[in-house]
Amino acid sequence: MSTTSEARTPGYSRIELATVTSRAQANLLGNIHGGEIVKLADSAAGVVAQRHSGGPAVTAALDEMAFLEPVRVGDIVRTFAQINWAGRSSMEIGVRVETQPWDDATSASLHVGSAYFVFVAIDGAGQARRVPSVRPETAEDERRLREAEIRRAHRLAKRAEIEAGRSA
Repeated sequence: MSTTSEARTPGYSRIELATVTSRAQANLLGNIHGGEIVKLADSAAGVVAQRHSGGPAVTAALDEMAFLEPVRVGDIVRTFAQINWAGRSSMEIGVRVETQPWDDATSASLHVGSAYFVFVAIDGAGQARRVPSVRPETAEDERRLREAEIRRAHRLAKRAEIEAGRSA
């Protein structure tokens, strides 16, 4: 387990994972099922959360998943994941999903999806534990941090409004 007093840069835990899709992952239209893409993105985000927090972390929310293009059987799927924001025990991880045909190395990668996951770091008893803060390295990291704070504020406001409506 890591110490949580020091801030970590997004580069500390940033990763890229790749896989080749198969027919077993296809939906009825012959494209890769969206749930398979979510699973790949969640796995990449989980690695980043584990690395940043220095221990176990669990998915708390999938804040947003945008599917931009279909993924085809045989595509190489790459997930690029990095931490955008960290609070006391929760973290937002951004994931970009790209594809490339398996049989054409000259083909440009295609951005097919993006997602934002919220993870919570846990201890051995399953209780939330503290995580290091995020120390942006670049203007892009600063932008990602700002936008993550906006998404967090929206999540909290939405939750408060729903709870207020339920008690009315």
